[in-house]
Amino acid sequence: MADVKSANPLFLREDELRQAIELLFFGYRDFTGDADRILAEYGFGRAHHRVIYFVGRHPGMPVSQLLAILRITKQSLSRVLGQLVAEGFVQQTRGTVDRRQRLLELTDKGRELERKLTEVQKQRIARAYREAGAEAVAGFRTVLRGLIDAPDRARFDDGEGAPSPPGRR
Repeated sequence: MADVKSANPLFLREDELRQAIELLFFGYRDFTGDADRILAEYGFGRAHHRVIYFVGRHPGMPVSQLLAILRITKQSLSRVLGQLVAEGFVQQTRGTVDRRQRLLELTDKGRELERKLTEVQKQRIARAYREAGAEAVAGFRTVLRGLIDAPDRARFDDGEGAPSPPGRR
């Protein structure tokens, strides 16, 4: 990969970097705003969304893996997960090998909410991808991957940009 600074010195100017930061702020605000409106109907917040998303993406994931992905404390997860379980969006089962392990899966109600949340975000991303074109999409993925701390980049090393299955690193 070419050194970005030598390839285009204008690319790393202060104003360009600051504009990128602003674009990320505004993009995140609007990307999450779509889902926030749906979550508000349920009395949920973004922490609930992250749990619903990742449990839906990886059915049967252990609580320990969810903690590692979200980088939150057990106490924080316990509050959010407890509410999602109590309200019937997530179910917990014991591990078959290690009975102490709690495996998480969305219920039908949880899958429906995850579908609603993901659909509005997929539409926003699809629109932006269409407007940008294939080359820009590839560059965007490269930049996003570069923003992720190195240990988590391996989740996206399958060549398609999709997360690797749980346990594969």
